[in-house]
Amino acid sequence: MKEEQYVSGQTKYPPLLSPMLVKLTGFTGPYTLADNIESQTDHIVHICAGSGSVPNFSMLKYALDHHPRLRHTFIYSNKTWGDVIFRDALTELEAKNPDRLRVIHTLTREPDVTRCGPLVRKGRVNAALVRELVPDVESSIVYVCGPGISKWDREAAKERGESPQPRFLETVLTDLLSLGVPNARIKRESYG
Repeated sequence: MKEEQYVSGQTKYPPLLSPMLVKLTGFTGPYTLADNIESQTDHIVHICAGSGSVPNFSMLKYALDHHPRLRHTFIYSNKTWGDVIFRDALTELEAKNPDRLRVIHTLTREPDVTRCGPLVRKGRVNAALVRELVPDVESSIVYVCGPGISKWDREAAKERGESPQPRFLETVLTDLLSLGVPNARIKRESYG
């Protein structure tokens, strides 16, 4: 997107919207790559479920172009092979960056994962899988994005007199902490 300046008497068409409405500032907040990320780690671990891959995929593409020292492990959980967002794009990125990117899919409701390829696992992301795939997880920076306990989950559980059941985000966070990943090295984003 490019901002076009309107100069009265010179520009052919006046702006349709106020320029204040189209100001872009880029990505902000805690779920972004720090400018000094290469001084913090040489390994980024992305653990995503469903559309939680969207911000991680953006970070991954940016990091591959701008942070050449970083390695990435992208662990991506979905229900079925057909649900995988960016499947072909991730495969292509991995092929172009074989020494810097490893993509592993986990599928929870796919009847036969063997037809999906050698880097596709049956089941949920768990501590054993993370330990197997990421032996240096304690020194990595881990980005976790996926469904978490929502406000509505909390309200419904409260009405039943129960605690809300953990979802993807809470389960993965518990597993990471059990593996010794310091909380400060875990970035999280959820939806629900």
